Amino acid sequence: LKVTWVRNFTDIDDKILRRAQELGMSWQEVAEGYIASFREDMTALGVPPAQIEPKATEHIPQILDLIRRLEDLGFAYGRKGGGGGDVFFRVRRFPGYGKLSGQKLEDMEAGTRIEVDPNKEDPLDFVLWKTSKPGEPAWESPWGPGRPGWHIECSAMSMQYLGETFDLHGGGQDLVFPHHENELAQSEAATGKPFARYWLHHGLLTINAEKMSKSLGNFFTVKEVLSRFPAEVV
Repeated sequence: LKVTWVRNFTDIDDKILRRAQELGMSWQEVAEGYIASFREDMTALGVPPAQIEPKATEHIPQILDLIRRLEDLGFAYGRKGGGGGDVFFRVRRFPGYGKLSGQKLEDMEAGTRIEVDPNKEDPLDFVLWKTSKPGEPAWESPWGPGRPGWHIECSAMSMQYLGETFDLHGGGQDLVFPHHENELAQSEAATGKPFARYWLHHGLLTINAEKMSKSLGNFFTVKEVLSRFPAEVV
C-alpha cells in the first residue's frame, strides 16, 4: 500500500512561551530547538521522517478558514457579548461528542472546574482561537490578534494534506480525551463527513507501574538510553 504519512508539529503554545521566557530566548528558537532534538533522536532510533511534517504557525490561513467555517455553521462563537477575543467551540451543538473516548456529557459536566472562563457560553466549550496577551506572538484574525488553540491546528493540517476524511490517526492514550475528541468534533462539525476511519492509540511508558512524565521526574531521555543500549534494542 502507498502510504502518505503526515506528522505535525505544534510550534506555538503556552508551554513554549513560558519556556522562552524562562530561558530568555525567542519562542521560535525554543520550538525549533525541540523539533531539531526530536528529529535527531528519531534518526538515532532508526525511525524515518514522515513525508510531510507541517508546523502550526505555517498554517494560520487554513486554521482561520476552518474557524470561520465553524462560525458560519453555528458551531463557533466569539466571547459572550461580542467584541474581539477568544473563539470557542459549542460542544453541545455537536451530537457525537464523546463517541471516541466514551465519555458522557453529564459526567464531563460534573468534572468541570469551578473556575470557568466567563467568556464561555458553556463550561464544556473549548478554545479555537486565543487572544494574545501583550508581548506574546500574534497573528491577525477577524476576532483580533491572537494564536490558534491546540486542537484546531491539528484538524487544519490533517485536512490540508490528507483531505477531509483519511484512514489512520495515531497518538498516545493520553491524547484520546480531550485532544482527539475535540479534533474529531470540530472536523466532523465543519465537513459533515467522518474525520478518521481508524484511531490508533499507543500505551504509555511506565516506570515502577507509574506513567513516565516530566512532572514526576521519573523519565529518561532518548539520548540517555541510547548512551547505554543499542537503538535496535530500544
